[in-house]
Amino acid sequence: MNWPATDRYELEVSPGGLGFVHDLLNTLSAGKPRETDLLGEVADAQAWLDAALQRWAEDTDRPAERVELTVDDVEHLRDLRDELRAATGHDTEDAGALSSAPVLLQPGPGGRLRLEPRGTGWRRVASIALIEVLEAQRADRWRRLKTCRNNRCAVAFYDRSRNNSGVWHNVQVCGNAVNLRAYRARKRSQQNG
Repeated sequence: MNWPATDRYELEVSPGGLGFVHDLLNTLSAGKPRETDLLGEVADAQAWLDAALQRWAEDTDRPAERVELTVDDVEHLRDLRDELRAATGHDTEDAGALSSAPVLLQPGPGGRLRLEPRGTGWRRVASIALIEVLEAQRADRWRRLKTCRNNRCAVAFYDRSRNNSGVWHNVQVCGNAVNLRAYRARKRSQQNG
């Protein structure tokens, strides 16, 4: 089973449970041509969430409990997605506060404590997402989840470059387009100047 939102952009997903956050970010209408916003309608959001939770459960060895979404839940999920998107800029000045969500700390395999998601509807989804952000921060992987610098794109990607310097989800698609626009703007400026 694959990640339903990120697979639309033919990208490798973030490792482990961070893939859930990565996929949530990529539910947005993005790319060229524009893909559907998977959180636009309740039915689309439910289909995305069912598949994403199944994949998350496989990647994290946790139970995949079904979460029923309402219209209100989907609106809150879009807000959560926006908050997470701002946080992937990793600029603490610009990033707003993330929603809070209930979690439970309990013993796991080998006596190690682990965070377990709680709540219903969008709160449970937020709980999963925030647990995975925390785990990614602990493993120093959070800084590698980024949003394409091409403002016409907005696709989230996991930067696998050695020095974490990637800025485009796809250099050939977005990097070349942005660089070409900048080149043409400089040429126009030189001709008019």
